[in-house]
Amino acid sequence: MNRTRTNDRFTRTRNGRAESGRGGNRFGSSATSRSGGPGRSGGYSRRPAAVQGEFELPRTITPALPAVEGFADLDMPGALLGALSSQGVTVPFPIQAATLPNSLAGRDVLGRGRTGSGKTLAFGLALLARTSGQRAEARQPLGLILVPTRELAQQVTDALAPYARSVRLRLATVVGGMSIGRQASALRAGAEIVVATPGRLKDLIDRGDCRLNQVSITVLDEADQMADMGFMPQVTALLDQVRPEGQRMLFSATLDRNVDLLVRRYLSDPVVHSVDPSAGAVTTMEHHVLYVHGADKHTATTQIAAREGRVIMFLDTKHAVDGLTEHLLNSGVRAAALHGGKSQPQRTRTLAQFKTGHVNVLVATNVAARGIHVDNLDLVVNVDPPTDHKDYLHRGGRTARAGESGSVVTLVTPNQRRGMTRVMAAAGIVPQTTQVRVGEEALHRITGAQTPSGIPVVITAPVVERPKKRGATSRGRRRPVSAARGASVRQSTAGAAA
Repeated sequence: MNRTRTNDRFTRTRNGRAESGRGGNRFGSSATSRSGGPGRSGGYSRRPAAVQGEFELPRTITPALPAVEGFADLDMPGALLGALSSQGVTVPFPIQAATLPNSLAGRDVLGRGRTGSGKTLAFGLALLARTSGQRAEARQPLGLILVPTRELAQQVTDALAPYARSVRLRLATVVGGMSIGRQASALRAGAEIVVATPGRLKDLIDRGDCRLNQVSITVLDEADQMADMGFMPQVTALLDQVRPEGQRMLFSATLDRNVDLLVRRYLSDPVVHSVDPSAGAVTTMEHHVLYVHGADKHTATTQIAAREGRVIMFLDTKHAVDGLTEHLLNSGVRAAALHGGKSQPQRTRTLAQFKTGHVNVLVATNVAARGIHVDNLDLVVNVDPPTDHKDYLHRGGRTARAGESGSVVTLVTPNQRRGMTRVMAAAGIVPQTTQVRVGEEALHRITGAQTPSGIPVVITAPVVERPKKRGATSRGRRRPVSAARGASVRQSTAGAAA
């Protein structure tokens, strides 16, 4: 079986590279044709269309290993088990219990579970355990985690960092909006695991700062969003560069026909596990559609934002996000904006302020719909109703995570009713619908809305202690130039892991 799998993957990879060579760019036109151009009509579209965009899950030929009851039942290094205990992680979530026995055995895995269901540790522990004891050479990582957004990349890195340290593995985070020079330095110093967005990883490969020929374990996290964002050509080109006989794991909250290409081309006899249907409603989450008059919507939004507790408000455009944020600040609501037009340091600072309670309202575009985890967030508001059911599910997935409860509220004006009905049907959700007016009890009962103070507020950045100047405390113990440079590189790598 392994021989067939290896030869089959090698043939696909070799052909993919040959096609890329004819196109003159391994990330260029040939990859595009594989994922959506003329090449697709030759094979991918032969399968009959699935209902509501879902595709038929592949059948597992080799029986899967049974689920475990505890982490101690898994074949993992003692240091990893100790790190789980010290982090207070004692009982595996269902997706972890089901997939880890198989991924630790080297099987390909296709896992589907709603946001907050434990997918990160499900693939992360297997990746770290199977890489433990190995050392990466410069520019040649051993494991790769591809994610669609910077925020998700940072969340994955933060979640895996303490476990990676326990088994002495180095993590490097490779995303746009940050210094490419520092990321290149971390890769040159050697990083066993790379967490990356496709675009920035492509840039580093083009610069000669990274090669994927030693990557034996590849994870695709939220692959459907990468497809929706137009990353499919880059993703397939990257997958064609990793070791053809290596292990692949694909985890996502939703699986649709865009992901079908990746599953059929790159997964071999995968173990399939679905925690719940991709459009299934979370039992601890309430869904409310509030019908509002257009004249009331702005005031209703302001009063909801002034509630006690934190809330994420989603709008469609950066301009709308900035406008609402400015209005809320002038009304006395501690709000901050998050969208793709902000620099990465700004986005990181805003998220930190929201998580610590320095800011109560996060006003965001869909850039915040995935990859953001905030404890005790009990309300998400769609100020602008989403037009796609997946956007609705992922926006709502910011609340009611890991068994907690929460509500998703969507403000709908009369001309938006038909579209919202279609979105809810596609998501498989029957919401509670309520006609509300500003000042009525129903708005307060459902959302906690209240009148803001009206006293403008200014959100200041928290004061951060500046690091001491280099050499201030060690002038009497100078190192040779080469050693100092090596220490600087190691320090940069450690920063990427944290």
